[in-house]
Amino acid sequence: MKTVQISLNSIDKVKSFVNAITQYDYDFDLISGRYVIDAKSIMGIFSLDLSKPIDLAIHAENNVDEIMETLKPYLI
Repeated sequence: MKTVQISLNSIDKVKSFVNAITQYDYDFDLISGRYVIDAKSIMGIFSLDLSKPIDLAIHAENNVDEIMETLKPYLI
């Protein structure tokens, strides 16, 4: 598992982020304070405070470099 900080400070960013990670079969969790949300859930993401950076937990053993390349526009 790898954890990175991301920023999803606009509706368009949230949509493109979800579209980008749904192509992977791995689990992704967004962690904001005590809340843990499935990162592939648009409704779940909008329940978070998007004005602050959010931790993204990537539950993948393989393709981590490819996933990180996909996530570049959202990384802080």
